[in-house]
Order: sequence, then structure tokens, then C-alpha cells
Amino acid sequence: MKKGILSILISITAITLMAQGFRNPVLPGFHADPSVCRAGDDFYLVNSTFQYFPGVPVFHSKDLVNWEQVGNCLTRPSQADLTNVDGNNGIYAPTIRYHEGRFYMVTTIFPSRRHFYVWTEDPAGEWSEPVVIPFDIGSCDPTLFFDNGKSYFLWKNGDIKICEINIETGEQMGEIHHLGVGMGGRYPEGPHIYKKDGYYYLLLAEGGTEHGHHVNILRSKYLFGPYEPNPANPILSHFNMMMQNSNIQGLGHADLVQAPDGSWWMICLGYRTSSGYLQHVMGRETFLAPVQWDKEGWPVVNGNGTLQTDMKCQTLPLVTMPQDPVREEFDGAKMPLGWLHVCLPDMSRYSLTERILPRECRQASRPTRHR
Repeated sequence: MKKGILSILISITAITLMAQGFRNPVLPGFHADPSVCRAGDDFYLVNSTFQYFPGVPVFHSKDLVNWEQVGNCLTRPSQADLTNVDGNNGIYAPTIRYHEGRFYMVTTIFPSRRHFYVWTEDPAGEWSEPVVIPFDIGSCDPTLFFDNGKSYFLWKNGDIKICEINIETGEQMGEIHHLGVGMGGRYPEGPHIYKKDGYYYLLLAEGGTEHGHHVNILRSKYLFGPYEPNPANPILSHFNMMMQNSNIQGLGHADLVQAPDGSWWMICLGYRTSSGYLQHVMGRETFLAPVQWDKEGWPVVNGNGTLQTDMKCQTLPLVTMPQDPVREEFDGAKMPLGWLHVCLPDMSRYSLTERILPRECRQASRPTRHR
């Protein structure tokens, strides 16, 4: 009898956890250009960091709602030289992918617009020295795609391009294929490719990172196309009459991920307006929405292509993560995660181990002389 009651209580608890909604953004404040991947039961997410160092934070989650920073991809000057980089340059639009036991983070550094990636087997640890893409310089928003034992580099430079590469060296292995410019909106960006049910899906943002930002998707039976657009594009947008008064705007630069239970989810950037339709001060943040697939095989985001602050949807079983400390004592050997320098720091000017007491403390601590 007791076992039966315990089983019922456990079932009720599980159902409650599955039924809980969540609040957007899931990563508030300065978390632009999110990209996500899954390894087993764990999710990992990265964001742009531009001129700040260390670069590209790595977040871990079990449920896509609660996140904890566990490391940074770029922790050494040899990985990315950010000396005297201004606010318009630095590390742009990273993508994280997991393949055969390795995590890869690919990105672009401005102003050189050189693409490179780093890799690791432990996303919370140190990442490799950069593997530079030697055959193309220009634009940004690179990603990696693995299919049938081959590795592909995908990026935008005018239009969307893809080619096979040697994943160990970054060298070009085949001709460059042009996948078009999406639906023809301004600034097509953030391209990602996914394979599902015999189709290759090309996801990308258009419209610029402003109010008109939105997400479109195309598909093809063949990796190199031609790609046909979803008749219901855009699949995510607040640039319409229904959402014109929403405090969440500028949705785009999205990535898709499938959870262990088979459900699909989209993460994207957006910003929250604060004092009127066009003003916002929080920068671009990371938002989350559920995705279903219709009978024609197209993804539908949150039922109608929009998202809200209070998301009333079924979630994965929620697993809370440690919260950032309210007070930081700086008593470790390294700067705590989340603390950033503008450009590369001169570490000779910093120390977390030496302690210089104020003058009055030094005087009070002097030994008393006995006469």
C-alpha cells in the first residue's frame, strides 16, 4: 500500500514538473546570438562577447530553462587577440556543436573577419588553440554541420555558403556551394542546417537585428539544395500587428535543438523595450520557445510564431541550477565566472592573492613596542 502511494506521489510530482511554464528571457541581459547543442541529457549554450575577455561563455542546463555558466571558450590571448578592440569588433556570433565526443565552437573575430573554431571534450574546461578557416575571410555567423561521416563549414558572405572541410585542420575539402539568400530580406544571417526525416532544413534570420528581425526556414532533399521556403514563413516574428505592442521585439538569430524526450525547442535573441515602442536599454537577451512539427513536416514555433514573457507550455522536468552569488569576495585564485575585462587585460596589474590593507589597518596591525 505504501509503495502504491509513493508511486502515485512520484507520478504527480513528475507531471507537475513537466507541466510548469517558464519566464523569458531565460538568460537576461547581454546574451546575444545564442547557439545551443545537446550531449546526452545535457544542453550547452554559448553567446557573443564582442570585445570582452574571456570570450564566449559556456552555459549548462538540464531543461533549457535554468542555466549555469560553467566556463568560457576563449580564455587565452593565443586563442583570440582582443588587444585594443573597440565596441564594434571582437567575437561575433558563435555556434556550438557536439560530434563524436567533442564540442566545437566556431566563430568570427572582427575586424579581420577571420573564421576559426576551438574544440574540447570538456566544455567546462580549457578549449583548444584555434583552428583557422584558411579559405575564406569575410562576413560572419559561421556554423558546423556533420553528416554521413563528413564535416561541413557553413557561413554567410553575401549569400549563404557551404563546403566540406577537414575537421582536424579546417582545410577546404570540396567546392563551395551557394545556398541562396533565404527569402530575400535584408541581412540574412545566423544560418544553421539540421537533418530530419529525410530533409535538410536551413534556418536563418533576416531583417537585421532590429524590430524587423525574424526567422525563416527552408528545406531540401539534398544538402546543397535547391532549398524551398516554408509557405508559413516567417516562423518567428513580432514584426506584425498582433505583436506590435509586445515589450519583446527583435526576435531572430535562432537555433534548434531536440531534447532527449523527442521534443524540439528554439532559442533565439530578442530585446525588451522599456519606455516606448522603439527604446530598449537591456541589450539582446536569450529567449526560449517550444517547437512542434506540422503534418507537412515544417516547424511551428509556440503555436503561432510568437513568444511571451510568461510561457504557458509544458517543459522538460525542471532542474534548478546554482544562482549567481549576491556578494563576491574574490577569494579564489581566478576571477569568478561572469566577470569580464574590456579587451585583453594586463595581468601584471591584477592579483587575487596579494592583499594590501588600508593605511589605518596597517597601522593597527603593527606590533606594540614594550618599554
